[in-house]
Amino acid sequence: MVTTPSTTDHTPVVWLLADNRPGHRRQLQGLGNRLKVLAGADVHWLDVNRYPVPLWRALTGLAPRWPQTPPAPDLVIGAGHQTHRALLALRRRCRTVVLMKPSFPLSLVDAAIIPEHDGVRPAAHRLITEGVLHPITPMARLTDKPQALMLIGGPSRHVRWQDEDVLAQARQLIDAHPRWHWTISNSRRTPEELTQRLQALPGPRVTVVDHSQTHDQWVSHTLAASRAVWVTPDSVSMVCEAVTSGVPTGVLDVPLSPGSRLAHGIDQLLARERIVGLDQQSRIFSPPSGQTSVRSPLWEADRAARWLIKRGLGP
Repeated sequence: MVTTPSTTDHTPVVWLLADNRPGHRRQLQGLGNRLKVLAGADVHWLDVNRYPVPLWRALTGLAPRWPQTPPAPDLVIGAGHQTHRALLALRRRCRTVVLMKPSFPLSLVDAAIIPEHDGVRPAAHRLITEGVLHPITPMARLTDKPQALMLIGGPSRHVRWQDEDVLAQARQLIDAHPRWHWTISNSRRTPEELTQRLQALPGPRVTVVDHSQTHDQWVSHTLAASRAVWVTPDSVSMVCEAVTSGVPTGVLDVPLSPGSRLAHGIDQLLARERIVGLDQQSRIFSPPSGQTSVRSPLWEADRAARWLIKRGLGP
């Protein structure tokens, strides 16, 4: 059963309500990591699939009777529609924060952290972020080695994906920069045929790593060893992670659905020169000059954690 936290001095406890979606988990992980560092929070993960909540508890704000939960929370953060019932049911027992635009009225939670491309107006209890949260942290400096990373996604309802176009752009980048060594990785959504054709790219300068052969820290470790990164724009999360690392970031030319939140988010990053397109690739491949990115790194998980703490909503 969920109880009210003690008012005596104690390590602040944060619950992260997670569903089974990796992107949502990475948003929670990014914010949770910064609350650990900045506020000494004791962070606990709860899989909402293991802790069902009846609708009436969400509507009335009555805390669920869960056995064997972590210590009572000071702050609960939810990301994803499946976490909303649990988040709302706990709202009378602790402070609550929702990530991304929810389907319920924002007045029901203490704070909301929402990406700008979701189209929500700013308010006192809302933080509008540039892109989505994630656990990648900025690097202190770039490597001097001509190492480039290419992250390939796949089809979704938000993009007009063509394998041939993506492959042609990959070849163009590799051929145009013969001094560079490339690491290319796919994702769960990458078509198998495209993966096979990427693996067949000739030459010792290209290494293709299948996503199934990577670990949780592979992207961050590989970014740290890279001086440039190119990403397909089908995942704004993947793009934002690259930008935050501080590695100069370019996006391949994959048509996005006009008016979509994805298109809006990518357009904003381009307009603010956080990323560049193929037509400005010289900005990505120019030698480092002490700068760690095209502009200052974008670290929204850190900004969000500091915002919560400053408003007294943090742990």
